[in-house]
Amino acid sequence: MNDIRVANWFELMQALYDIPRNNLQRYRSDLVYRGLADASWGLENSLLRLGGDYVNIEKPMLRGFRKYAEPGSIPTGPLWVQLAVAQHYGLPTRLLDWTISPKVAVHFATAEEQYYDRDAAIWCINVVEARSLLPEKLRDVLKRESAFLFSVEMLEFIRTLDEFDQLAENGRFVLFFEPPSLDARIVNQGAIMSAMPGATLVLSEFLLNHPALYFRIIIPKEIKWEVRDKLDQDNVTERMLFPGLDGLSRWLKRYYGPGPCRVPKPAGPH
Repeated sequence: MNDIRVANWFELMQALYDIPRNNLQRYRSDLVYRGLADASWGLENSLLRLGGDYVNIEKPMLRGFRKYAEPGSIPTGPLWVQLAVAQHYGLPTRLLDWTISPKVAVHFATAEEQYYDRDAAIWCINVVEARSLLPEKLRDVLKRESAFLFSVEMLEFIRTLDEFDQLAENGRFVLFFEPPSLDARIVNQGAIMSAMPGATLVLSEFLLNHPALYFRIIIPKEIKWEVRDKLDQDNVTERMLFPGLDGLSRWLKRYYGPGPCRVPKPAGPH
């Protein structure tokens, strides 16, 4: 794998923000980021993580989501709006969550204390390089719209998952799109979503065959507390990324916890 292992906060920031000046003379990244608490995890979508006959339950689950949702709770719109809403509310889908913000990705890599005994990873994918593998039909949409990422409106011509899967006749690809701004959480997290033409496809396996598309930044377990505390100082917390009482409670629980001074609980019933 294309791994960069950092030793401290300074090296982490250097690895995340080593962004060259582009042809517009701006320092804007071509990358999207995904933070994982455990560096050994791959990029499996939530359908794959379900296990079992996940391929054949994708459509029934999405259909049930539309059918049983309260009237007006799902915005009317094309397939991609429905998929984004389903993903946002925790329904297993073929989508993966990403962000345009490096520090938001680092937050998700360090937010769960139960994983502080293992290294974390930030997956970084070059969207420009990934676009070169898109079918011509999709590349033409981006070119016509002068767009960096797809919007759900740009994908309206793909009306079903079967139609999307058929676009892979000449090779596999990964597509990145901006979900609609359903709530402050999506906006504050700088949310991006990815999709591949097939529920069985694993993005990390695809990337191994296309090393120019990605690299990973490994955060050693030994520096997780340093990274976490400095993110909190930068106000990159659950309180900001999950606006509302739920996010506030999660932040307070973590912030006022004993941290590395926690005494292990004895085994037995709780």
